[in-house]
Amino acid sequence: MLKILLTNDDGYDAIGLQVLIKALKPIAKVMVVAPARNKSACGHSLTLERPLRLIGVDDDSYKVDDATPTDCIYLSLGNIFKNGYRPDLVISGINIGANMGEDITYSGTAGGAMEAVLHGIPAIAISQVCKDRCKDISNNWDFKLAINTIITLIEKIENGSFPLDERKFLNVNIPPINEELCKGFKITKAGYREYGNDSDRHLNPRGEEFYWIGLHPLLWKESSDKSCDFEAIKDNFVSISPIQLDMTSYNDIEKLENWLNK
Repeated sequence: MLKILLTNDDGYDAIGLQVLIKALKPIAKVMVVAPARNKSACGHSLTLERPLRLIGVDDDSYKVDDATPTDCIYLSLGNIFKNGYRPDLVISGINIGANMGEDITYSGTAGGAMEAVLHGIPAIAISQVCKDRCKDISNNWDFKLAINTIITLIEKIENGSFPLDERKFLNVNIPPINEELCKGFKITKAGYREYGNDSDRHLNPRGEEFYWIGLHPLLWKESSDKSCDFEAIKDNFVSISPIQLDMTSYNDIEKLENWLNK
């Protein structure tokens, strides 16, 4: 059985994490280390300005006070997994909401996977796209497609090896449909997200100003070959994107050298 470490930026009690735990325990040795509360959009961030508490909840199950998924993976590898004992795989999710295009850089879900591959451990970030986040989840979304996708990927890892080189992870997004409507898996590139600015100004009872950052609609720039993650989800495919941590723009190195030497 694979040793799988789970985390989730929606928090320890998040429905996506709890569904994943239940599905994987019969087929894997599962360890859970997750933030005690929601840390969405925390990116690949470590907590450096305060101490963190690793709180045991159950056998092989911990939450970390006010931590990020990156903190959880970092602390796990240094304090729970010792003496050469390491997980075979890290799964970050199931996140509620999409993590596609440049949103990957905001994503705490992706951040947990990034931290794993920095330490040489294969990782998958998985997110459930929602048409209406609150409505979908409150209507007892069954996560069947997401669970069966993860189980399929785990079986492939068990039967061979992880398909990516070091410092790369799989970013998986699940379309907001029933499993019967899914057309299959599509290997995709991260798309070009189109952003607006949705911040709402409010005043508290003392007249002090504050802002809420809102949720942007999923808008993107179409790719010429229809090969991006947004387009796969729109067409009812599961999107699987290989993501690398090396963000160097290699095509621009010579261009930059020429620019500096003019």
